[in-house]
Amino acid sequence: MVEEMNNEVTEMRSFSVGDVVSGKVTKVEDKQAFVDVGFKVDGIVPISELSSLHVEKVSDVLSVDDELELKVLKLEDDELILSKRAVQAEKAWDELQQAYESGEILEVEVADVVKGGLVVDVGVRGFIPASLVERHFVEDFSDYKGRTLRLKVAEIDQENNKLILSQRAVLDEEIEEKKRNVLQTLKAGDVVEGKVQRLTDFGAFVDVGGVDGLVHISQLAHHRVEKPSDVVNEGDLVNVKVLSVDEDSERVSLSIKDTLPGPWESYSGKVSVGDVVEGVVRRLVSFGAFIELAPGVEGLVHISQIANRHIGTPSEVLTEGEKVEVKVLDVNIDEKRISLSIRDLLEEEESADADYQAYEASKDEDSAGFSLGDMIGDQLKKYRN
Repeated sequence: MVEEMNNEVTEMRSFSVGDVVSGKVTKVEDKQAFVDVGFKVDGIVPISELSSLHVEKVSDVLSVDDELELKVLKLEDDELILSKRAVQAEKAWDELQQAYESGEILEVEVADVVKGGLVVDVGVRGFIPASLVERHFVEDFSDYKGRTLRLKVAEIDQENNKLILSQRAVLDEEIEEKKRNVLQTLKAGDVVEGKVQRLTDFGAFVDVGGVDGLVHISQLAHHRVEKPSDVVNEGDLVNVKVLSVDEDSERVSLSIKDTLPGPWESYSGKVSVGDVVEGVVRRLVSFGAFIELAPGVEGLVHISQIANRHIGTPSEVLTEGEKVEVKVLDVNIDEKRISLSIRDLLEEEESADADYQAYEASKDEDSAGFSLGDMIGDQLKKYRN
């Protein structure tokens, strides 16, 4: 009997505060659990020492016969206080430090949604600020509870029990990797489909596989564009030609214009020699005037074809921006040349006026001759009678 008592005392004294012991759950109550660890009395695990997160009741976490590793927090002759949380925390801090240094991605389930972000249990309490959850703004996180997120350790401070995690860091890294791959595969001359992301005064940014390339305003269309929204809208899917790729600066120059038929090709067959068409005076030069017949298509009225009289400069007759009717003298689509005349129309108009005046004059003469003959004839008839 004395020997058995001495053995019990020896066993009891073999426990010290800070020791990690193994045991089996013998009883579960609402606020504590009892565990047999070989001590003369069962050790007590308070509900606050079960997890780094809040636990409503012990039975949510433990069941009878569960085997646990526990840390001795308090040791007296008839009382042994143990902690499951402390053992988990010690292991977790070491593993989290390694994950922080290596950049390891952790897959963790969201335990709770709190003000300002999300809470997870990774052996210790981890916090994900709202700004580090996604790459975009999230207004309501209520449906994130229970989701599994891929996280990186953003900040770790064991002394102050602080752990900040980020899913955004994982997403940003993936986007950057995707960008690098796209930049390496894109080549000048490639024609790819993209999505218009945003418009600026100087052009449109188009997403081509994760990289935003710029379509300068001069590359949006063959005709002059006053503002990008006249041609494209945010969200539009467009074909673009790659003009250049700079991997170092991550700049990609694109063109929509180069994927479209040229204005001259589109205009082919729409006019023939002799046609009279309307156009807008776009430029006045010393030798004539350029008339825009369609967006990107201009014909030349030589100075000799502007008026039916001698003029020193085109500006004596024409002003930029005015609409005029012109006659087509020659068409050469391949060489992008159309010769036009205003003078021919003026001469035709004058000729028509002259013909009309001659016609009116002949009508008057006929009418006058007929009336005089009729009158003389009538008088002669009277005398004869």
